[in-house]
Amino acid sequence: MRRKSTAGRFAERVLVGVDVAGVEERVVIWIERKPGALWAVGRAVNPQHRTSDEPRRDDYVFEGYELGDALEAANGTLEDDVSVLEQDGRNEKVKPFVRDELLKPLEQYFFGRPAT
Repeated sequence: MRRKSTAGRFAERVLVGVDVAGVEERVVIWIERKPGALWAVGRAVNPQHRTSDEPRRDDYVFEGYELGDALEAANGTLEDDVSVLEQDGRNEKVKPFVRDELLKPLEQYFFGRPAT
């Protein structure tokens, strides 16, 4: 069975807005764990229209070894996109990424069991 490419994602936020033509647009921001103890933050626009769920190389806005740096990059990216939505007149409430939501799946990743 082929592993789904989103399986390494530990947290994800989806924002819905409109593009310059007034067409609905989905922005997905995520934090994932890559091989080699690497944290990565990705951002994709309208990934549902792609032929594959595999992230593109240019979807990544951060890669590094520190969880705190990944959280900072993810929340900065999220904040920027929420600001654009607000400028468009949308007041979407989106929770920031937090350390605890990443530690639970990290434990499962290492030990193969759900965190308690």
